[in-house]
Amino acid sequence: MRLGLGTRIIVVSAVALAMAGCGVRGSLEAPAEAKAAGKATSAESADAGSNSAAAPKPHRGFILDGLLR
Repeated sequence: MRLGLGTRIIVVSAVALAMAGCGVRGSLEAPAEAKAAGKATSAESADAGSNSAAAPKPHRGFILDGLLR
């Protein structure tokens, strides 16, 4: 049995959409050991926030900063 090109495209697209729907939306969670030790590094821990008493973190340079800033 040979599948036509259109059928192949539909099957591949359906599989890709099904795979893209798997997982949890949002940022990754740090392991419990990293949270307890205060070594959790994630997008949420990168910014102290406007209501935080923590000191702002220094900017780390990146090669694309000229395009992004």
